[in-house]
Amino acid sequence: MHPDPAFRPKDDDLAALLVREIGFAAIFASTPDGPRVAHAPVVLSEDTSTLQFHLSRGNGLARHLDGAAALAVVQGPDAYVSASWYAAPDQVPTWNYVAVEMEGKSRKLDREALIRQLDTLSALHEARIGIDPPWTRDKMSPAIFGKMADAITGFEMTITAWRPTLKLSQNKPADERTRVAGALQAQGHGALAHLMDQLAGRGERR
Repeated sequence: MHPDPAFRPKDDDLAALLVREIGFAAIFASTPDGPRVAHAPVVLSEDTSTLQFHLSRGNGLARHLDGAAALAVVQGPDAYVSASWYAAPDQVPTWNYVAVEMEGKSRKLDREALIRQLDTLSALHEARIGIDPPWTRDKMSPAIFGKMADAITGFEMTITAWRPTLKLSQNKPADERTRVAGALQAQGHGALAHLMDQLAGRGERR
């Protein structure tokens, strides 16, 4: 799908909001063994300048990321859009989707920074699911936690470019967007339909 400028959000905070809400990314980089991708939970800094993540030491990408250029992609909901859902004639099928690309240089974190990342991740997501009291690493044997921490490597990517794409029928008239959102809701794609409604509410339309 070509990222038409119509699908770039005008709200500068929206891409960061999606990264934090989804919290999981695909990390891409070139290696001597060819292109590689890893999948990891992520932590976006408050000022949106860095993205932290960790990988298993055995991951094919982990040993090549320190100092490397990387691309992180956070993907939201997506779904096929049938041309039959439009009232206007001469339409073609398409795909609505949400994706945020972040490009930058990655570096390996020391152990202390890795532990802080793990604590931040667990605190964020324990709060989301409402466990009371929340899980913390204090509930683990320090020796076992240490052994498990030794099996992963933490990284931080300094973000030099953001490329968000929210392809949510903004190039269609309001009545057509409503029809598509309703059809997607009926097909079980409620999250995507909700995003279309939210985007319209923010004035993200052309």
